[in-house]
Amino acid sequence: MSAPLSPSARKVQELLDAVGLGLAVVEHEGSTRTSEDAAAAIGCAVAEIAKSLIFRARTSGVPVLVVASGTNRVDEKKVAALIGEKVERATPDFVRDKSGYAIGGVPPIGHAEPPLVLIDDDLLTFSAIWAAAGTPNAVFRLTPDQLVSLTGGRVADVKK
Repeated sequence: MSAPLSPSARKVQELLDAVGLGLAVVEHEGSTRTSEDAAAAIGCAVAEIAKSLIFRARTSGVPVLVVASGTNRVDEKKVAALIGEKVERATPDFVRDKSGYAIGGVPPIGHAEPPLVLIDDDLLTFSAIWAAAGTPNAVFRLTPDQLVSLTGGRVADVKK
């Protein structure tokens, strides 16, 4: 029998259970904090990691969640053009305050303050992807279509 999930991972599992898609959080012994760490722990390609990056809309202060392929860097100018406002990298305190999670474990769902969501179109090329699940060692597997449905995100070209 596996160990019980940590509180943050359990919160994500409860959100997943509520939507009834049969998605399951998996906690790993080692870190899944970076895309490379996650891919190594899972045994998938780095590009199949759906990393959740929080930006701060510069004028409004709204959180902007960009879910990007693990191999891609986000082009902040493209994000700004898509949302109609310049963005800046969020501080760790902003990320924790707005999402409810620490950097390295931010899931694409269940944020304290619902963010604007953009999804890297490269993720749609995979049959399955892996996203963070509330802690730096928890992930869950889902399809790109499930990601779009769960987040209500807009699919766009956001990479550099």
